[in-house]
Order: sequence, then structure tokens, then C-alpha cells
Amino acid sequence: MNWTDGFLGAITVCDREGIVVYMNDLSKKQFAKTEEGELLGKSLIDCHPEPAKTMLLRMLAEPFSNSYTTGKNGIRKMIHQTPWMEDGEFKGVIEISFEVPMELPHYKRG
Repeated sequence: MNWTDGFLGAITVCDREGIVVYMNDLSKKQFAKTEEGELLGKSLIDCHPEPAKTMLLRMLAEPFSNSYTTGKNGIRKMIHQTPWMEDGEFKGVIEISFEVPMELPHYKRG
């Protein structure tokens, strides 16, 4: 079993052109409920509205990480987008999203 399929969050990976090359089970389930449907082999850029589309294009041009929260239908999610690196080479972008409580505790360490 691939460990990402048991992960309680959606993992979606696109290559440097924005083409989806991997989706874990939860990612596939989430996108199956939308008009985008099955995204494997399709452009991730096309399913992002502005300003997210421009942000993704920037991330594909100059690798950097981006994190934010979003909410819909009473569910809040953490989104983390980060460069996919292999042997020091930039290959694309990994997006991880998972549900978080509406009131999220914050702890200062140290």
C-alpha cells in the first residue's frame, strides 16, 4: 500500500508544466465531486481561478512554498503547496490539503 493513500488529507502533484501526475485516494475523491472530475494527465492551472492561477504559475516558474487556509460549507482546510524536488532538480509542485478545526489552538514553543 502507498502510505499517501492512508493519509487523511489530499495530496496532488503536478509537473513543471502544471500537468497532474499524481493524486492520492482522498485527492481523487475530492475532485470527483467537482466539475474538474478526474485530473490525472490534465492541467492543474486550468482548475484554479484568479489569483490562485497566477500564484501557481509563479510557483512553477520560480519554486517557492505557499500556505493558506480556506473554508467552504463549514469546513476549514489548510493548504500547503511546496516545490517537488528530486535529486536537487525542481520537478513540479506538491499540494497537500487537510481539514482543520475552525478554532485552531496556537502554541508557542521555547
